[in-house]
Amino acid sequence: MSDRLKSTNSVSNEEVIQDLTKNLEFSLRPDDDDGLNSSDHVESCASGDSSKASPSVDISFKDEDDEVKNEQSDKDDSDTDSIDELSLKDAEVDLTDDQKSERRSIAETLKTMGNLAFKNEEYERSIEKYTEALKICPLQFNEQRAVLYCNRSAAKLKLERYKHAIKDCTKAVELDDKYVKAYYRRAQCYEITEKLDESLEDYKQMLLIDPSHKEAQSAMVRLPPLIAERNDKLKSEMLDKLKDLGNMILKPFGLSTQNFQMEQDPETKGYKINFKQ
Repeated sequence: MSDRLKSTNSVSNEEVIQDLTKNLEFSLRPDDDDGLNSSDHVESCASGDSSKASPSVDISFKDEDDEVKNEQSDKDDSDTDSIDELSLKDAEVDLTDDQKSERRSIAETLKTMGNLAFKNEEYERSIEKYTEALKICPLQFNEQRAVLYCNRSAAKLKLERYKHAIKDCTKAVELDDKYVKAYYRRAQCYEITEKLDESLEDYKQMLLIDPSHKEAQSAMVRLPPLIAERNDKLKSEMLDKLKDLGNMILKPFGLSTQNFQMEQDPETKGYKINFKQ
């Protein structure tokens, strides 16, 4: 903290944060993009974090990527809010423990602002604030960063950016592999995008962590029949296409697939083909 603030008895939150952030520089390059809670809410704090912040404080970082709003749907693979952790790691090399603690507090303030924007249904702004928090929160604070990613995924889910929401949830569970809410949001996104097998796997993981989770229990009953129905439909479509191909090949010979009958051996479960004129 600067000597000016140390020698001042009364300063505002905004003055403190501006003083802490005035020399921070980030050159974050976006990564290539690959990749709700039932109450639709975001988490206000990470486990073990008692930091408090005023939602009236506004913080902005002058980064070109931050000024570009992600107004695109999942039809576009661009992801303007990717976090370059290599650059963050380089920026943290010479930081003292006190400086890392200060950055953590700033990230908590930004998260509070993101939560407020989410509650006000300002989802774009909430994404911006969570992203700013991720760009300043030291990498060593895994639980706090996991919450930031999970909260950001909630806003993306609201905006129907399911692919990017899945990516954020995946990052959250990489940081905290017991994070049930992140698995749940990802499972929801997978189900919405008809990735039913992946959704079922996330619900199974949730039950390993919390066997009493009602939504996961319900999904274990709901999804298997849907997966079986989908697989039967795909199988039927595939056989129809093979039949059309067979008819096209056999037509010059005056034959069709109707001339061939498949019979299953009840013992071996194998198939044999019988020809009939």
